Amino acid sequence: MTDITIAEATGTWTVCAGGAIIGESRNALELREEGHAPVLYFPRADISMALLDPVAHSTVCPAKGTANYYSIVTKSRTIENAAWSYEAPNAEMSQIKDHLAFHSNELITVERV
Repeated sequence: MTDITIAEATGTWTVCAGGAIIGESRNALELREEGHAPVLYFPRADISMALLDPVAHSTVCPAKGTANYYSIVTKSRTIENAAWSYEAPNAEMSQIKDHLAFHSNELITVERV
């Protein structure tokens, strides 16, 4: 099994898409998985969920479970499969339930402010 740790991310974190802040949290979690860059998970309550549309795409991680994906709808475009969430994560990963993670790229930024 892959070595995974989850810890509280210190400070205030934001996620921006299409130039707009779609979430800000002091309660984000940092997931570290061997061989991967750290990923920030934001509580759903701290994200503008009205801007996210669920899509049919999903992936399976043996350690975490099934990830369901969301597209982000901005004023100018839709960013496909931009965020994911483990709705029913494996028991060892229960901390990330009701949290969302985002792909960081030229359209989406996740940063500490």
